[in-house]
Amino acid sequence: MTENYLRFWGVRGSYPAPFDSHCKVGGNTSCVEIRVGNQILVCDAGSGIIPLGNELMKQNDVRELTVILTHYHWDHISGLPFFVPAFIPGWKIHFFGPGETEHDIAKHISDQMKAPYFPVETETWLADVKYLESGLNPLDIGSIHIEHFNVHHPGSTFGYRIQAGQTTIVYASDNELAFIDESIERRKPEFDAHEQDLLDAMKEEERRRVREFMQDVDVLIHDAQYTPEDYQKKRGWGHSCYIDTVNSAIDAGVKDLYLFHVDPNYDDDQIDAIHKHSQEIIKQANSPMRCHVAREGLRIDLG
Repeated sequence: MTENYLRFWGVRGSYPAPFDSHCKVGGNTSCVEIRVGNQILVCDAGSGIIPLGNELMKQNDVRELTVILTHYHWDHISGLPFFVPAFIPGWKIHFFGPGETEHDIAKHISDQMKAPYFPVETETWLADVKYLESGLNPLDIGSIHIEHFNVHHPGSTFGYRIQAGQTTIVYASDNELAFIDESIERRKPEFDAHEQDLLDAMKEEERRRVREFMQDVDVLIHDAQYTPEDYQKKRGWGHSCYIDTVNSAIDAGVKDLYLFHVDPNYDDDQIDAIHKHSQEIIKQANSPMRCHVAREGLRIDLG
């Protein structure tokens, strides 16, 4: 009997963190598996896709999957050189991500596996690998319906809204929610009253856009990389303070929020403190939203 579920295989941002102090949350970088029947959708291919590939090799029921990539920073593609199914005949693997053409997607993926960076190139992959038309929106993988949208992160970066069975999921691993607000507030005194009104309208439009892609989703997996202190040091790097993530999710009526892409410098105790504070924010807002830390190995059953 097939099952519908979501499973976290990698939850860290920036680089793997295989430290004893990080084992409760996990140290692999971004990778989330969504399964509906015999359809397998993989969100990002960070180091977490390596154990996923090893697990897939233990079964014989499915030999096809689709990988959707938010962007091509190393923490989101670094697992592909070690993804065993790609090297096995009989597997079918489809890739989708930002790019003008399918050739662009192929090049972004293959460049990290060329000398002098890696000794084995994608030409050695024995699976049937296809790169999907980059302009497809929506994208349907069997019964899984996928729409992509642009997020605030250096370079072209996608977030995804996914309908998997009866569950609506938004996956936005790298997204700086406060970028417009922070940028405007820092320079607002430079403008006259009319210009400030226009800037306020711009801020409200940005909030509306954020609410739109999150609105009423069942599961939101979102960038929550920084504490407020670290965010002020790294504003503009393309990642959110967890407080902004929690407040945005409350405003959008999200049912379950999973704090994701957490900073590799934060140990389990620090992330537990972030989670506790997030729950306090939700309680003070009288919101029914549930908040969780995305932990490696955590599995969510989908209706």
